Amino acid sequence: MSEEDKSISNLKNVTPGQRPFRDLQKKPLGEVLIKTGTITQDQLDDALQAQKTSYGKRLGDILVEKEYVTEDEMLKSLAIQLDLPYYDRLPVAEIDPELVENIPIQFCRDHLILPIARDSFNITVAVADPLNIFPMDDLRLILSANINMVVSTPNVINNTINRVYERAQDASQKAIDALNVSDIDSSEDLEEAKDLLEASNDDKPIIRLVNSLLARAVKERVSDVHIEPFETEVIVRFRIDGTLHEAMQVPKRHVGAVVSRIKIIGKLNIAEKRIPQDGRISIKVAGKDIDVRLSILPTSHGERVVMRLLDKSAGVRRLEEMGMDDWTYRAWTALVQQKHGIVLVTGPTGSGKSSLLYASVLHINEPDINIMTVEDPVEYTLAGLGQIDVKSKIGLTFSAALRSILRQDPDVIMIGEIRDNETAKIAVESSLTGHLVFSTLHTNDAASTITRLDDLDIEPFQIASALLGVMATRLIRRLCEQCKEEHTPTEEEMKLMEITPKDIKGKKIYKVGSGCEHCFQSGYSGRTPIHELLVLDDPLRELLMTTQDSSAIRKLALKNGMKTLRISAVRKVLEGITSIEEAISTTQTEDLEM
Repeated sequence: MSEEDKSISNLKNVTPGQRPFRDLQKKPLGEVLIKTGTITQDQLDDALQAQKTSYGKRLGDILVEKEYVTEDEMLKSLAIQLDLPYYDRLPVAEIDPELVENIPIQFCRDHLILPIARDSFNITVAVADPLNIFPMDDLRLILSANINMVVSTPNVINNTINRVYERAQDASQKAIDALNVSDIDSSEDLEEAKDLLEASNDDKPIIRLVNSLLARAVKERVSDVHIEPFETEVIVRFRIDGTLHEAMQVPKRHVGAVVSRIKIIGKLNIAEKRIPQDGRISIKVAGKDIDVRLSILPTSHGERVVMRLLDKSAGVRRLEEMGMDDWTYRAWTALVQQKHGIVLVTGPTGSGKSSLLYASVLHINEPDINIMTVEDPVEYTLAGLGQIDVKSKIGLTFSAALRSILRQDPDVIMIGEIRDNETAKIAVESSLTGHLVFSTLHTNDAASTITRLDDLDIEPFQIASALLGVMATRLIRRLCEQCKEEHTPTEEEMKLMEITPKDIKGKKIYKVGSGCEHCFQSGYSGRTPIHELLVLDDPLRELLMTTQDSSAIRKLALKNGMKTLRISAVRKVLEGITSIEEAISTTQTEDLEM
């Protein structure tokens, strides 16, 4: 077993004096850092000098601030100095949830401290700051036991706290088993917990079930939760990294109460079951602010619920973090810095269009630029932007908002989506009158966007004059770093990817592994964007005046050097990010067009 994968059995009996660098125990921290080769003497002297004018600040904090050491390196050295074990990872699955049942989750979060093991006499506690002894005294009183410490990073401890407290709650299936018709009052509007992990066990079973369902969805990085009623059962499915998985089943007799509970927290009409309803829910799970878009649709077997989860605490990624190759990044940044014209992002639902738009707007956001947005809904609130939330029920549509925005003297306009002819016309006309317009369309590739604009009755000369470029984007699953396996591509795979043995020489290609706890046994963990950028040059503009056929446009763009989604996906394979199967599957529409 590796050093990183220490188990609870090794944690139960922690005895000092059995670890490396015993000769450095109780030595000054600076000496420990130098002896372990972490810093130089000059760096130590500089930090000590700074400490003289920083009253009360620890040497370690100063070294981290000056970027002489990382937080991990500092904690490792501190563990050596104090003769404590250091853990890069904590074995979450082996931690007994009963250890935390009498400890408030906020106490653990505030002090970054968590009990992780016990034996007959001692309880082992993971800490991020072993010099802070006051919470240790509190724990001794709460647990009535002797405390042994191990050291880990704040991030590892915080993630472990969330996962252990999730397990300490009643699990989803326990909540279902506890359901009793006499317990259910679906019309009762109970107060929401500030954090679903802090919800009381005294809450009614339906409330616990819905809370547990949402908490589990956030934990497993779910983008969409589907509650689907059928004739004899109700199936809950999670969409993880773009793929739907069955998560659990709810007894059919309780689906009405579950849907009513969701309507209550979404502030919808629980009595209305004949027409579709849409709403939003703001919740907090494990310290994360989650925005939930709620859609309820009547079906022949009951109301179908889909909840789309957005982790607002994750923030907006920067443009340089979007995974573009150098050429695409340079070309796209040049487009989004133009003074006027229209720039479009295209792709199916859930392909990363909004993320790219936000990153692009953030890239050009400066005090001397007036940026206005029209969105349905506003997903992220950005400083310095005027953001309008579309409300179709009261007549505030995309087109109505755009007409008003033009009187607000904008330099840049971001439209969440072009859905109709009127919005398209206003967007194009705005781009022709001195505004830079960003928006999205639903098409399969960049070239098809021209055909779609033609379908929306935009004149060819307007498209040629206004359109600067189109970025098609998709999200492709990343291989789990913990369990991915090396792979030698076959001749057929190289043919599909249009690469040669020379292209893969010196590179490591990976395939899906057997799965592990980090990827929930799927072999994939997270997603990354791939891109196809069509930049309108003079030859393309001339072609647009004679035809809007996407095949002809695509052929000319490829001749002029456009890099396709398949090429972008293959680059991710050669970088060891994704598998050959995933790259081919995600871009299979290109095979149909050939």
